[in-house]
Amino acid sequence: MKQTDDNKPQKDCVLILSGGMDSTTLLYDYQDRIALVLTFDYGANHNAREIPFAQLHCQRLGIRHLVIPLKFISDYFESSLLQGAEAIPEGHYEDDNMRSTVVPFRNGIMLSVAVGIAESNHLKYVMMANHGGDHAIYPDCRPSFVEAFDQAAQAGTYEGVRLLSPYVGMTKGQIACRGKELGINYDETWSCYKGGDEPCGHCGTCIERQEALREAGLWSEP
Repeated sequence: MKQTDDNKPQKDCVLILSGGMDSTTLLYDYQDRIALVLTFDYGANHNAREIPFAQLHCQRLGIRHLVIPLKFISDYFESSLLQGAEAIPEGHYEDDNMRSTVVPFRNGIMLSVAVGIAESNHLKYVMMANHGGDHAIYPDCRPSFVEAFDQAAQAGTYEGVRLLSPYVGMTKGQIACRGKELGINYDETWSCYKGGDEPCGHCGTCIERQEALREAGLWSEP
């Protein structure tokens, strides 16, 4: 990583920020390197709950933030995440029924846009907050995908843009512990896939969130 004249890290990264726990932690963890933040509105049930939190944190840190619409995903892709709250299954991510929440190649599409924006802004890296708990259910979160996309981004850009995935080997609990160290208020994030007024507490992402916060000593039983 390059250093500026005053010995501060150079802002050389684009971050994909959903407004959830993991990417919000990454935002605060690497804020000194992040020049631009992208949030994608792709028609998921919970986008309307996540996006305001993404905006809040970027405003707080003074980092430029763009919300990019990807409406075609909800128009043409198949996923319970795009079909309303009643379509979201309940249960742990290890359960087979949670595969219905996969939005096909979502990360590949968002990363492609982010790489193009990175090169247009002369930034060297794109960061994403996938983690070890994602590997079982989401193919475009696995280390093999990260490595392949990193190579494709380098080969396909004049700038040689790279993909950084600092949390790819961590659990969500370890990320929550890191967030605790950083002083993040996770009440200012959203996880529930149903996207209602309050988290449902029963979908895969709600259960995973509760487990992670318990591990970090941040969960209070209702």
